[in-house]
Amino acid sequence: MFGKGMPNMGNMQGMMKKVQKMQADMQKMQEELKTKTVDASVGGGAVSIVMNGEKVVQSVKIDPSVVDTDDMEMLEDLVLSAVNAAGQKVDDMMAQEMSKVTGGMKLPGMF
Repeated sequence: MFGKGMPNMGNMQGMMKKVQKMQADMQKMQEELKTKTVDASVGGGAVSIVMNGEKVVQSVKIDPSVVDTDDMEMLEDLVLSAVNAAGQKVDDMMAQEMSKVTGGMKLPGMF
């Protein structure tokens, strides 16, 4: 049935080594992303957010000119928009780094 052993075993071992290397590279990339940050600014710089690769907000800067106690809703909207923009930048950064590891190959369930 198989004649000369299992000719595809060498291919399987090679594939497993590639998968293991990719997993190690992904782990390393995820650790590195924890230390990287993104900046997002909305409202012409009225609100700025710094977020790390784990999507933890590290700083919030609010221009005093947009602080109006009679219109807190606008300020809340600006902060919300800045946080969402920073989160999208982290996602984009992760996708870019992931494509470097996977060689552009789309993996199910990954970013």
